[in-house]
Amino acid sequence: MSEARSDRSNRSVSVPWVLEAPTRDERLVMMTAYDFSQARLVEEAGADIVLVGDSLAMVVLGHDDTLAVTVDEMLHHVKAVKRGVQSSLLVADMPYGSFHLGQERTVAEALRFIKEGGAQAVKIEGRRPETVAALVEAEIPVMAHLGLTPQSIHKLGGFRVQGRGDGPRRELLEAARQLEAAGAFSLVLECVPADLASEVTSVVEIPTIGIGAGPHCDGQVLVFHDLLGLEDRISPRFVRRYAELGRDARRALSTFADDVRKGRFPSTEESYDDPSFSTAEPIRKICG
Repeated sequence: MSEARSDRSNRSVSVPWVLEAPTRDERLVMMTAYDFSQARLVEEAGADIVLVGDSLAMVVLGHDDTLAVTVDEMLHHVKAVKRGVQSSLLVADMPYGSFHLGQERTVAEALRFIKEGGAQAVKIEGRRPETVAALVEAEIPVMAHLGLTPQSIHKLGGFRVQGRGDGPRRELLEAARQLEAAGAFSLVLECVPADLASEVTSVVEIPTIGIGAGPHCDGQVLVFHDLLGLEDRISPRFVRRYAELGRDARRALSTFADDVRKGRFPSTEESYDDPSFSTAEPIRKICG
C-alpha cells in the first residue's frame, strides 16, 4: 500500500479531501480503470482517484477515438468499477454528446452516473463554465478538463499540444479561472506546455491533475493500458510504461497454445482422478 494511502488510515477519499490537497502539499494520484479487477488493482496500488475515462472507447471497445462511446456503455463500465472501489474517489467521464444538448439534459445524464453507476463525481471536457455551474447547482461534483480535449479532436485537428502562443495561453488561463469560479473541484490539464500548466496551477486554488502537462501539477493521471504496456497502437510522448504486460501476455498465450498442440497441457498434476472408481469390478462382471 502506498504511503499516501496509509497516511489516510484507510479513510475514503472525498471531493473535499481532493479539493484541499494543495493546502496539504500532497500530490494526487489518478488512474483509469474500466472493470472490477482493474479497479481493485489501481485502488490497492494507492490511487486517490479512479477515473472511468471515455478512453475506454479506444482501449476497451477498439474505436479509433473517444467519440463513439455512449452513456449506456460508460454506465456499464462505471458499475463494474464501482464494485471494485472501496475508498478511492470514483469519477465518471461524461462522453461526447452527453453534455452538448442543453443543461437540463446534461444534468439528467450526469445524475445517471451518480444514481445508477455509483460515481461520486463526473468529468466534462472543455471551456463550459455554465455547464459546470448547472451540475454543481444540482449537487453533482465536477472535474473539469482543459488543453487537449479528445472529444474535440475534429475541431483541434488531431491529437496535438494545446496552449502554445500568447493567445491560446491567455485563453486557457482564463478558462481555468472560469471553471474554478463555476465550481469545479479539480482540473485535468492534458498536453499543454509544462510552464503553462505550472502557471495555471499557481493561479487557481483547485488542484490540477496533469497528463502530458509536466511535473508542476498537483497530481498526475495515466491510462491503465498505457502505463502497463497493454496499448500499443499509439504511444504518446507523455506516457511512461511501467510494465510491458501486452508483450508478456502474448508470450504466455502463445506458450499455452503451443503446449496444447504438442500435448504438454494439461499434465497429470493438472488433471483429476476418482479414487473410488476401479475398472476391476466392471471387468469381473463382463467375464462372469
